Amino acid sequence: MAFADEPVASNREKHPANKLAGETSPYLLMHAHNPVQWYPWGEEALTKARRENKVIFLSIGYSSCHWCHVMERESFLDEEIAALLNEHFVCIKVDREERPDVDSLYMTAVQLINQRGGWPLSVFLTPDAKPFFGATYFPARDNDRPGVTGFLTIVRRIHELWGESPEKLREDADRVAAALKTELEGRRPQALKPLDRTFLNR
Repeated sequence: MAFADEPVASNREKHPANKLAGETSPYLLMHAHNPVQWYPWGEEALTKARRENKVIFLSIGYSSCHWCHVMERESFLDEEIAALLNEHFVCIKVDREERPDVDSLYMTAVQLINQRGGWPLSVFLTPDAKPFFGATYFPARDNDRPGVTGFLTIVRRIHELWGESPEKLREDADRVAAALKTELEGRRPQALKPLDRTFLNR
């Protein structure tokens, strides 16, 4: 079955290296030749998002995560999806085994939003790194998996909403941040309305 991996390897190799090429994490290095222009978590990416007023797409996973590799193959090697992400978002890839602090923070946020979490963790943040929407694995396109909205649709809709009503997304982010602060301080937060159920219908 070695042949099954060859198209993915070939697709990785044909793209110039992105910002992950200088990292030491094997998981990050696996994504160093994705068409998505990934950044590692750090000041360069966060400053770029603030300076350009762009939404951050944060993807967190680890080397042995099956669905992380599936989402890479289906979405992060997809030229159409990559072009949309590269033009309108700052994309950050995190290895949860290397940065458990970042993983724990945003996993808690997604659990508050969706009442569940897992990996790959897929989170959209305001330019100041506050989460407003997140989930786990997305298929690439609508109906790739019955009843699940595709990642391409999600990305397009978030781009549209950020252009039309960024203040609404910032309000969502502030609400998540307040609940997250309460959770981290050990108090029971008020239940958040499941943003993932209403997000695409605004």
